[in-house]
Amino acid sequence: MPKLTRIETFSNEFVCFTKITAADGAVGWGQTSTYNADITAQILHRQIAPWALGTDINSTNDILPLIQRIEEREHKFPGSYRCRANAGLDTALWDMEGRRQNKPVVELLGGTPGRLRAYASSMKRDITPQDEAARFVKLRDTYGFDAFKWRVAAECGRDIDEWAGRTEEVIPVVSAALGQGIAKLVDGNSGFSPKRAIEVGKILSDNGISHFEEPTPYWELDQTREVTAALDIDVTGGEQDWDLATWRRMIDMQAVDIVQPDVMYMGGMARTVLVAEMAAAAGMPCTPHSANLSLVTICTMHLLGAIPNAGKYLEFSIEGDDYYPWQNGLFIGNPFAVTDGKVQIPQGPGWGVEINPEWLAHAKHQQSELG
Repeated sequence: MPKLTRIETFSNEFVCFTKITAADGAVGWGQTSTYNADITAQILHRQIAPWALGTDINSTNDILPLIQRIEEREHKFPGSYRCRANAGLDTALWDMEGRRQNKPVVELLGGTPGRLRAYASSMKRDITPQDEAARFVKLRDTYGFDAFKWRVAAECGRDIDEWAGRTEEVIPVVSAALGQGIAKLVDGNSGFSPKRAIEVGKILSDNGISHFEEPTPYWELDQTREVTAALDIDVTGGEQDWDLATWRRMIDMQAVDIVQPDVMYMGGMARTVLVAEMAAAAGMPCTPHSANLSLVTICTMHLLGAIPNAGKYLEFSIEGDDYYPWQNGLFIGNPFAVTDGKVQIPQGPGWGVEINPEWLAHAKHQQSELG
């Protein structure tokens, strides 16, 4: 196969798309993780591109070894930024291979491009319980969502709520408004101590909520395990984690009931599949984190269409331009259409989406080329 000859980035503060080109002119498009994406682009060109340029990728089987080699070459720089940058390379490689074979990535992974049940995921805490309930009911009635997630606690709140009494109020208000036959999930974003999380977990159970995400500081696995052991509902987590040793420990100790890797935080699809496989071996479902409508949700759709331990639903952000103005105009058309609470995995080659040229024209362009 022709060697990789060029890696380009198109970035602003929030989003960084990547484009790779091979010697025969084949291209692939990917994305680094969002937020401080302009910094991630610098890391990609400085520390990722030199090891990737000139590489032969003969199939998808070559993607993980390349990512692992880059990790070894940059072993003095472990951490989130290296993974965020590697995600731009990895996702572009999957797209290139899909375009070469004229197949969607989900088929490269062994799955089929079907429809996925989605849960409507709220990102807001500065919203009253009544307003949250009202917008959920509207989404339920308009788009057919039958699963919703909302926020409790305060982010890394150390048992101090977003405002006094909000957690105790928002749980029954939203649950009652949604009624029966709806899957109900909440996210604690590392907000509680184990004692408080267990108290809240029992309130959740009493109100028909089945999913309690990141109840305690996510980096304290023993605390999460304490909550998991004490509650009958599913305790979930892992969205922030990128280190495979941490994932092995999390799964081996059964710190959570459901794993939630983020494709972009993990460093791309190949490493995320490793986590899904570890979870499958332990009998755990995988419900990935995909909290905005950039390429992360597209990648997650393809992943869920292929892995045998896919969770019940796709996380689907309900926040629009008022909350995420940087989401506007990323793609041509709307790859996120929701009908009857479900979305369609893109069926075109690669990721099956096209980046908006107008967005690219306003982004900062950088490139690294094979010398």
